[in-house]
Amino acid sequence: MAARRLQADRVAVVFSARDGTTPPFRHDGVPSLTLGPLDAASARALLDERTTSPIHPDVAHQLLEQTAANALALVELAPTLSPAQLAGDSPLGSHLPMTPDMERVFLDRARRLPEQVQSYLLLVAADDSGQLRSIARAAAILGLDEATAGAAEASGLVTTDDDTLRVRHPLVRSALYQAASSRERRAAHRALAAALDGQDPDRQAWHRAAAAEGPDETLASALDAAGTRAENRGGYAAASRAYERAAELTAGAARRAERYFAAARNAWDGGELARARALTATARNETDDPVLRADIDRLRGRVEVNVGSSSAAHRIYVNAAAAVARHDPDRAVDLAVAARGLAAYGGDSGVALAPETLSTQPIPGESARTRSLRQLLKAMTAASEGRWSDGLDLFRECLADGVTDAHPDVLAHFGQAALYLGDDEAAERCFETMLGGAREKGAGMTALYALPRLAFPLFVTGQWSRVERCAHEARSLAASTGQPALSATPLAWLALLAAVRGHELPAVDAADLDEVVEHRALGILAGPTADLRRWSAGVRDAHAGSLAGAHHHLSRMRLPALTRLAALDRIGAAARAGEVEWARAQIDDLVPFAEATRWPWALGAVHHGRALLATAEDAPHLFEASLVHYSTARRPYDLARTHLAFGEHLRRAQQRVEARAHLRRALEIFDDLNAGPAATRAANELRASGETARKRDVSTQLALTPMELQVARLVAQGLSNKDVAAQCWISPRTVAFHLRNCFAKTGVSSRGELAQVVLS
Repeated sequence: MAARRLQADRVAVVFSARDGTTPPFRHDGVPSLTLGPLDAASARALLDERTTSPIHPDVAHQLLEQTAANALALVELAPTLSPAQLAGDSPLGSHLPMTPDMERVFLDRARRLPEQVQSYLLLVAADDSGQLRSIARAAAILGLDEATAGAAEASGLVTTDDDTLRVRHPLVRSALYQAASSRERRAAHRALAAALDGQDPDRQAWHRAAAAEGPDETLASALDAAGTRAENRGGYAAASRAYERAAELTAGAARRAERYFAAARNAWDGGELARARALTATARNETDDPVLRADIDRLRGRVEVNVGSSSAAHRIYVNAAAAVARHDPDRAVDLAVAARGLAAYGGDSGVALAPETLSTQPIPGESARTRSLRQLLKAMTAASEGRWSDGLDLFRECLADGVTDAHPDVLAHFGQAALYLGDDEAAERCFETMLGGAREKGAGMTALYALPRLAFPLFVTGQWSRVERCAHEARSLAASTGQPALSATPLAWLALLAAVRGHELPAVDAADLDEVVEHRALGILAGPTADLRRWSAGVRDAHAGSLAGAHHHLSRMRLPALTRLAALDRIGAAARAGEVEWARAQIDDLVPFAEATRWPWALGAVHHGRALLATAEDAPHLFEASLVHYSTARRPYDLARTHLAFGEHLRRAQQRVEARAHLRRALEIFDDLNAGPAATRAANELRASGETARKRDVSTQLALTPMELQVARLVAQGLSNKDVAAQCWISPRTVAFHLRNCFAKTGVSSRGELAQVVLS
């Protein structure tokens, strides 16, 4: 009224009103803006602004989900959470706490309704299924008639859709539930449990548990069984919550600890790492059983390995192995192997493994798995001491035992050892098997572990399209599970692929990589991610002609497993930049490994490096020796670069005819790999030798995106849309969308025709 009567002065007036106010606010003739939920980035920025302690990504994701990114709720809730809750070390609970202002906002309309209508709304808030029929039966049990239900629906606080009835906003649901007394909540759950009699035992067990007033082993056992059923069908989040509630209802400390651990294990499998960390802490405090503690510590370490501190994980593993060695040698060996593997990749805490955990003598009656892991521990110990030949022989004996297709932990141990020992084939096989098992079981964290590690053998063996698919899949999975830290290594792989292909990494990918590296704990992948970034920066500078810059980046790579993979880049950049002594030192470091393991790729790299530093008279023999070794290695990019370097040497020596064969072969391989800058360099050298490089016909190359290509390949294997969706971690509808794009781009109209195109 006042604003419409102002005449002489210019005054800005902002009116605000909530949806559903009575009487409704009329804004005729006034520009209006309807405020919706915040986007994820803005919501996260608001949380960071309003909290004084670091907030874990999982916790931020849960807060956004439970508040529907409502700005008022985030502002109000953030200061009420403890540092442990913000860090993910203490659970938030299924219903967020309500501040007085939030209760006033979200309960104002409900409190004006009749008491019976409020009771009906509490039923809806207490039920997580939204099934109208079960809610109606529960309402009848409480003596609430259809008129009450109609009044609740008319209030606008609930929404209906066919047979579904839900509270319109997650915060209204929390407010309704928490504003009720414990007696009223228990009555609602008892009615809902009774309404489900004989229809849904899992949900019935949940409601009975919610109505319990104290420990009850009968109810705990029912929830434990519900958790087992959920776990068996891959419903890890539901299983985790069922086990946790079962633990809360368990009187005995030993059984309670086991159920908390089961909850933690399923939280891990479901990608809820902050929740897994909190539950392992709770479980550990409930037990002094050394065997159970060893299992709990194995999971604690696994969380640290992925999104925490790798040195902390190493310390956990070493101490846990020592503590359980007398009670369960099998578990001690598994923990010792995990610790040794971390040390090999820069995660050494400085705490030494106890002698009893390093015993390599077999124990009568031990399992084949333990015997194999004991042998693997011996192999990794030998390798860490520079006894590469002994280490590789022992590793091959382990592989011959045939137990590496069993458990994902065993596959992880063997895959990491294979990478460290330079066995591309074994590494690929282990991580492929691990990934296949993860897809079959819907185990997202296992898939996230396997994908970036599988990329290592795929990259060096020239399977760059598969590397790209692995990186995109891992990045998508990291986003869908709310684990941005686990996107770092996939993004670093995309950066390296872009560098060798001569492309620019998309700005959004580059920004995401910078953000996650600067602000997230990357666990054991911090080292590989950093080295991949240095590798890609060095390759990019080398292609741009910045030889000093290339050497600067490549010389800063630190992990031995990766410096060996990048040997040709590192030695070549140093030699071209005039850093001859540094290049010679790298060759000398590689020689013991190459001569002991006899890997053709390692011997090829040694001879290639020596050829770059040799006299004009000695270089050809060294290049020829390098090519002999690379001809039996699955390293096409390194083979092509050796042909290129040899061809360049011959052309400079005025042996143009001899140079052309090597330059042509290099160009063919580079073109096959889509290694643009290297192909351009080879083509230029070929022209300088007096021969014109022929342009390749690219008209038949498919312009499919990585996800489209992955979908097409799976369809070509005969998988249904539903099976493809499970393998790619997307919905069947999204599969159909990608499939339509594949049909359009390839010009085919059936799955059979698409299979022929893709497989060819």
